[in-house]
Amino acid sequence: MQTQISRQMNAILLLIICIPLIEIYLMIKVGGVIGAFSTIFLIFFTAVTGVYFAKLAGLNTIRSGFNQLIRNEIPIYEIISGAALAFAALLLILPGFLTDLIGFLLIIPTTRNFFISSISFKLKNKKNNNNEDIIEGSIDEQHHHKDE
Repeated sequence: MQTQISRQMNAILLLIICIPLIEIYLMIKVGGVIGAFSTIFLIFFTAVTGVYFAKLAGLNTIRSGFNQLIRNEIPIYEIISGAALAFAALLLILPGFLTDLIGFLLIIPTTRNFFISSISFKLKNKKNNNNEDIIEGSIDEQHHHKDE
């Protein structure tokens, strides 16, 4: 269990270091092709455009969630989709082309469904693998009454 946590922490640390390096590299390359001011404009444009589309997709998700609530259904997918859209908006606000690409992919319903289903599949498999360590049992209580 401890090694799994340390592996996850190492992966997160690697992402925290690698993503900004990739973003800086991409900004330098794009800036070399289209110019510095055009690159800055493109970063702001993708942020504003992405947040706008994330807002529209979020409103559609809320509308769909309310429709499910009216039908007395639990809007589980809409909750997960809403969280993915909020994460997409965060990625789009962050300056950079890689984060913008991932954010835009999360806004598109088809790719968002793919991401959600692949992550949920991995979590289900992880949960099923963890059940091997569980030993089920029951407790039988016996009450002893003393005759007075």
